[in-house]
Amino acid sequence: MDQIDRDLLTHLQTNATTPYATLAEHIGLSTAATHERVRKLRDQGVIRATTIDIDPELVGRPVLAYITLDANTWMGGPETAEALQALPWLQEAHITAGTATILVKLRATSTQDLQNALKHLHDIPGVTRTTTTVVLETIFERPVNPHA
Repeated sequence: MDQIDRDLLTHLQTNATTPYATLAEHIGLSTAATHERVRKLRDQGVIRATTIDIDPELVGRPVLAYITLDANTWMGGPETAEALQALPWLQEAHITAGTATILVKLRATSTQDLQNALKHLHDIPGVTRTTTTVVLETIFERPVNPHA
C-alpha cells in the first residue's frame, strides 16, 4: 500500500459515497485508475465494508457501556462467539489479555435494557463475573488512520 492508497482511504472514511471522479481529482489520478485502486483495496480486504454511521441516540440506543467478562474457562471458541453474536445489544466483542477474558461494547435503550443484557451475558457458559463501565459522554471517536 502506497501513499495514494492511504490518501484514498482517508477520503473514503470521510465520505464512502464520494464519486470516483471526485476522488480522482483529490488524488491526482484518472477516474479509471482510482476505481481500480479502490477495487484492489476491497479485494485485498483493506476495505472491509462500505457502510453508514448511524447516530445511536437518534435511533433509540443512547446508553453506551463497555463490559468486561471474567470466566473460569477459555472463552475463545465458536460457542462463545455464537452466544455473544446472538445478543442484539452488543456492537463489538474482543478476546483480551489482562485481567478480563472478553471486552464487549454494548448499546442499550435504557438502564433497564442494560440490566437485561447483563443477565444474558451472565447466562453464557463460563462467565463468572462482569464489570460494567457506562459512558456518560463521548469526547470523540475516530476511524483508523491509514497514515499513522
